[in-house]
Amino acid sequence: MFSPKKIRNIAIIAHIDHGKTTLLDNLFKQSNIFRDNQQIPERVMDSYDQEKERGITIFSKPTSIFYHDYKINIIDTPGHADFSGEVERVLGMVNCVLLLVDAQEGPMPQTRFVLMKSLRMGLKPIVVLNKIDRPHANPDRALNLTFDLFAELGATDEQLDFTYCYASGFNGYAMKNLDDPRENFGPLFDLIVEKVPEPQGAPETPFLMQVATCAYDDYVGRKACGRVLEGTIRKGQTVIRCDNEGGKETRGQIVRVEGYHGISTVELEEAGVGDIVMLSGIPDVTIGDTLCDPAQTRRMPKITMDEPTVFVDTTINSSPLVGASGKYVTISRLRERLEKEGRANITLKIENSETDQDKITVSGRGELHLAVLFEAMRREGYEFSISNPQVITKEIDGTKYEPIQKVHVEVPEEYSGRVIEDLSKRKGELQLLHTNQYGVTSLEFLIPMRGLMGYRNDFLTATRGLGIMTALFDSYQPWKGAITAHNRGVLIANCAGKANGYACFNIQDRGGLFVKPGDHVYEGMVVGENSRDNDLVVNITKEKQLTNVRASGTDENVILAPPRTFTLEQAIDYIGDDELIEVTPAIIRLRKTFLKETDRKRKK
Repeated sequence: MFSPKKIRNIAIIAHIDHGKTTLLDNLFKQSNIFRDNQQIPERVMDSYDQEKERGITIFSKPTSIFYHDYKINIIDTPGHADFSGEVERVLGMVNCVLLLVDAQEGPMPQTRFVLMKSLRMGLKPIVVLNKIDRPHANPDRALNLTFDLFAELGATDEQLDFTYCYASGFNGYAMKNLDDPRENFGPLFDLIVEKVPEPQGAPETPFLMQVATCAYDDYVGRKACGRVLEGTIRKGQTVIRCDNEGGKETRGQIVRVEGYHGISTVELEEAGVGDIVMLSGIPDVTIGDTLCDPAQTRRMPKITMDEPTVFVDTTINSSPLVGASGKYVTISRLRERLEKEGRANITLKIENSETDQDKITVSGRGELHLAVLFEAMRREGYEFSISNPQVITKEIDGTKYEPIQKVHVEVPEEYSGRVIEDLSKRKGELQLLHTNQYGVTSLEFLIPMRGLMGYRNDFLTATRGLGIMTALFDSYQPWKGAITAHNRGVLIANCAGKANGYACFNIQDRGGLFVKPGDHVYEGMVVGENSRDNDLVVNITKEKQLTNVRASGTDENVILAPPRTFTLEQAIDYIGDDELIEVTPAIIRLRKTFLKETDRKRKK
């Protein structure tokens, strides 16, 4: 067990793609945490399958490395705004943060958010100006902008006097001054040891810990992760769990104590003040609960986080193809899985409908936040339907308020006019416009969250895939009125069967298709996008009538464009108010809420 004086606890925070995980990869290599012959994948901390596929960090994950006789516990955090709750709940586990800032881009929208949270908790960040090896890096400008951001966010005099260094996470070096030798991460390790405060607390006092994250193991059940604030903890020790929601106190016995060693967990005999550990043996423990010694029961302040801003309704899959590939199709299974997720992830809100027993409302920070959950459920064998997303509004003094987002856009100058026009139509208010010497225009908008829904695909099309757009929750403001977005109609199948090449060939002139020959379709299923703004019912199963004439050249060559496929996130972004997403382990389909055309007309 390490002395608290030899422990340093830090979190790495930054905007998305500013190099957190890459920096951590090279910190691992230089701390000799791995064997010489061990195969180490890139972005080693992104172990979750969706993190590898999407190329982003989704969950905060602790690790530990060793430098001389110091143990440095590091928490890798997400940079995407939808997962900012993962950042909020782990900041209480650390005594300092490494704020990574891209030396070319400078502070970005998510930089503002994570820095604001850190400053409010009284942490004094160490600023790392990363990617100084990039061709157009301007570390002096990035440093000045970072100082301005500190001042703008109300940093104290002590926080404004922050320590900084320069680094290249990709090439594996850091330096205190730009003219220093570019050798390794030694200067950064030295800064961490010197500037990060040691954990406070006394080993001889009764045990105390607040749960920051939870995990599950098939053998020992739920595992609670947090930093030991007071005392020591060992296997077999009895603790009291203080529930922060209901105020209940339950007694339990610790069956396993685990710490972190690189990317692995190791079983410990004992852990003390400053250690970040996982404790097993408390069956109903959840995030925010306090674990303490029976001799001195204490309840830590509740972990508070920003509220969700968007929701979807989930229901059972009611399509004719239900059960074709899924194992779990009942509402009871769906409710059980979602409620389990709600207990483990307090950034999500799970609510049962009072009027409809077959509907469960799931609220989160954004479409990606929800899509990650539903994608995980799909891979576990669940089948269900999702409605289109709606923003969560508030009523204040009789006035309706809606969530407003701050949107940062970077596009080549020739596309900026189109983007400004599109976002202005969606009630966006231009706050900033700047074009640099490389012809890249930076735009900042304040826009209702519902104005961005369904726009991301249009944005990529309008900028030929060269634009970058990031959005962050800003505030609640009075309702901005109706928004005229891009209207598009869809093509709807009029009967069940299999799509065939002849029908697809004749229909594709009316718009893009979402299915290919041989795909199963049913009445009311959305099979394509109409080139006009109205919905159109089509027969995509119609076969060519055969004749007795079989002359050469009678049949045409059927040439079909590839069908458009959707990820779950893209589908959530695409569907309209009267449509649903049918989610199954094998395929994602779009459909109308009412499958029969007569029902749709009656509803309209």
